[in-house]
Amino acid sequence: MRARLPVAAAALLLALGVTAGCLGGPDPARPGRTPDPAPPAPAVVTGDLGPADRAAVRDGGTLRWAVDAVPATLNVHQPAATPESALLAHALYPAMFRPDAHGEWTPDPDYLAAAESTPPGQLPQVVTYHLNPHAVWSDGTPLSAADFIAQRAALSGLDPASTAVGPAGYAAVDSIARGVDPHEVKVTFRRPCGEWQALFGPLYPAAETATAAAFGRPLPGGTAHPTAGPFLVDGYDPAGGRATLVRNPFWWGEPAKADRIEFLAVPAERRTEELASGRLDLAPLTTAVEHAGADPAEALRRAGTLPGVTLHRAAGAGLVQLTLNAAREPLTDPAVRRALARAVDRRHAAGAALAPFGLLAAPLGHHLLAGDQPGYRDDADALGGADPGRMLDEAGWRRPAAGATRTGAGRELALTLLVPAGSATLRRAAEAVVADLGAAGAAVRVTEAPADAFVRDHLAAGDYDLALFAWPAGPAPADEQRPVYAKPRPGPDGAPVAGRNYARAGTEEIDRLFERAAAEPDPPARRALLQEADVRIWQLGHSVPLFQRPEVLGVRTGVTGAGVRGLGRPRLQDLGWAAERRTAAGGAADRGTEVTG
Repeated sequence: MRARLPVAAAALLLALGVTAGCLGGPDPARPGRTPDPAPPAPAVVTGDLGPADRAAVRDGGTLRWAVDAVPATLNVHQPAATPESALLAHALYPAMFRPDAHGEWTPDPDYLAAAESTPPGQLPQVVTYHLNPHAVWSDGTPLSAADFIAQRAALSGLDPASTAVGPAGYAAVDSIARGVDPHEVKVTFRRPCGEWQALFGPLYPAAETATAAAFGRPLPGGTAHPTAGPFLVDGYDPAGGRATLVRNPFWWGEPAKADRIEFLAVPAERRTEELASGRLDLAPLTTAVEHAGADPAEALRRAGTLPGVTLHRAAGAGLVQLTLNAAREPLTDPAVRRALARAVDRRHAAGAALAPFGLLAAPLGHHLLAGDQPGYRDDADALGGADPGRMLDEAGWRRPAAGATRTGAGRELALTLLVPAGSATLRRAAEAVVADLGAAGAAVRVTEAPADAFVRDHLAAGDYDLALFAWPAGPAPADEQRPVYAKPRPGPDGAPVAGRNYARAGTEEIDRLFERAAAEPDPPARRALLQEADVRIWQLGHSVPLFQRPEVLGVRTGVTGAGVRGLGRPRLQDLGWAAERRTAAGGAADRGTEVTG
């Protein structure tokens, strides 16, 4: 999904709940189903967004929510899409399934009465969607098979004129047809698709997706573009930095608690001031804290003392990793990559990055999954237990004297480590990595690149040795993560095309494991395949998972249902202001926070 492609460092370092693929969530017990082993207690809890208690939220009021920018398009599959495109799209457009706090799919009853797939092994695979008969677009048109057909055509890759990029599951679809009534949709796959629940969310109206030209046009908010969510667009001004959503009076589900949500473009460095002055009610503060200089703990302390503001901080869904460029000497040698990966103390890096946030310094041990996703396991043992110094000796890189930089093939083992400019969190992690690699005899120098050049001029161009950045974890890892580890293939000129695999290291075996996982309908069996793929990625020396990126959210006291979202997706219709509490005598004890609007 293009909205998840890391076109800039800011996108790389911000993991939002934009989903891709065709994931099969937890299935009911059936014969032949592989049982899940009892999972250990997770070392990390991703996000802190708990189940909403609508009874605790009063009706009415306005919420003002800081964003980086009001997006030019609400179509998450277009090149211009941003994380904000996804945030607003999920308040305005249908999604057949929603990820829960652990990244597993649950049907959204507002749009889906039921859905089922043919049993595993029965071909062709057919998924039948039973749409909520009350679900309609804002122009009164019911959701129907026509919307599914048009979106699949735009995202399948079959039309060379289409510039949209969709999950691989759309390309696996053979046909879509109406079922026994207008509310039944049958999707037939040409090849098995285990991750099918991630498709058709967001679902766009057929008029917006029926042709390549229509799908390629920016999709701004406005009455000319039908939506189907708990909110409607009341004002949409990307240039002015304001998008206003209002309660949809024709919504068939549980009504939105807030009358209005205003999304306001506010620079990161101004958000604490705007919160303190009462001009914002929700504000992501991660970037402001990370760019606060050498002491983010002090920035957090100041943010935590703002009057009338509650600070949420938790592990986010961004998986920070040290990536090794296998196309640059001496990292072309897998033995050198494995030795350097073995030399990195992940707990050292995690502690350096997370301690200022007051978060558990839990190292990450999986390339594909967050620490509390089903199937997570620390696979670092796949590197073996050999001493990294001995591994480098055997690879031909020896120390001329104690404490000196290793040499081999007539050169020093000297490398650069690229980090995004301004991120104190990644800078601290980089310094920990430098110390670890230095102890093993590698001289590493940290360099910085601005956000707009980090990916374009360095990662994508292959102009780096080592790099620190984050990939987002998500509920469809077989499809979402496959391009990150896919073996580069020769392009028209014969040179390998890296695509999203910035490490430029891959194998046919890893590709086959991802392919099998994407087609596996049984969740435990799919997790076992992803586990095997992760072990092979470790052994390849592709990259070193370090920790989950911390996230900070400032919330005005009285706002209910807000928090660090993690792997889940907030129901914006449940977000609002706390209902007043009453004393035993029946009087109002707390009227909550007054709001404007």
